[in-house]
Amino acid sequence: MKEHTIKLTILKTLAEGGFHSGEELGEQFGVSRAAISKHIKGIQEWGVDIYRVQGKGYQLAQPMQLLDEKVLSAQFGALVELIPVIDSTNQYLLDKVDSLESGAVCVAEYQAKGRGRRGREWVSPFGANLYMSMFWRLDAGMAAAMGLSLVVGVAIVEALEKLGLEGVKLKWPNDLYYQDRKLAGILVEMSGQAGAAANLVIGTGMNLMMAEQTEGITQPWASLKEVAGTDSIDRNKLAISLITALHNALTDYELYGMRGFVERWNRLDNFLDRPIKLIMGPREITGICRGINEQGAVLLETENGVESFIGGEISLRDNAN
Repeated sequence: MKEHTIKLTILKTLAEGGFHSGEELGEQFGVSRAAISKHIKGIQEWGVDIYRVQGKGYQLAQPMQLLDEKVLSAQFGALVELIPVIDSTNQYLLDKVDSLESGAVCVAEYQAKGRGRRGREWVSPFGANLYMSMFWRLDAGMAAAMGLSLVVGVAIVEALEKLGLEGVKLKWPNDLYYQDRKLAGILVEMSGQAGAAANLVIGTGMNLMMAEQTEGITQPWASLKEVAGTDSIDRNKLAISLITALHNALTDYELYGMRGFVERWNRLDNFLDRPIKLIMGPREITGICRGINEQGAVLLETENGVESFIGGEISLRDNAN
């Protein structure tokens, strides 16, 4: 963290708006203009678009609102920790499960090694999105965690709706979609022993203001700014809303399980009553999506009737095939 202090302070200065010369920034930090130039390059490697105009200095290509630990702490106290630059918010909590209070949250501005489901990379540019993980101790054990990613997805979409953001849907088992493009992903990781409480880490990565030419993403994606119709998304307010929603949903899940969540999921199912393809390793099953059941399984209407499946991945079937 210490090695990033100057970069983060430069970013805070640039986020205030306007041009800032290398000389001005150098005087502020007691370093040379060449050192400032080196720090700027490091910031650009985090995915931040900064341009330089001769005689004026450096400016952010797009406005940036930084997360504010004071704002988050005022709401949640020591439960929330902001680490601007991190390898992975999930891994950070997984490494500390023995010392964490249930409900502890790690939020970041940038992940160097963000990951999604099945070990895929999650592209995580600085300040453009929301990267957040919550630790939860599930006393009922790992077997009781089935369907948890569905509950988390419902909670997040409903939180967005309370903020007036409509049209976000769910893709079984762990994605948020907007207009058939991925908006956010959920990654639930568990540790624990049979017969003991399960240690859960629930990670969420949501695209907020991604640059259109972001490299490394291989599937259609959307940003929350499209849903909101504006670039001015209050990231602190959003983080507070999502943390609150997750805490409430996980508390309900501990008490009641999937009861009540099935109907809420089916209302938001992006593929409900649409032709889909379920990919389970080398096997592909096609049919019409009929939502989920109380075990969290996806329901697929095939030539054999309505069948339930607990594993696999969904992809929308090409109607031309």
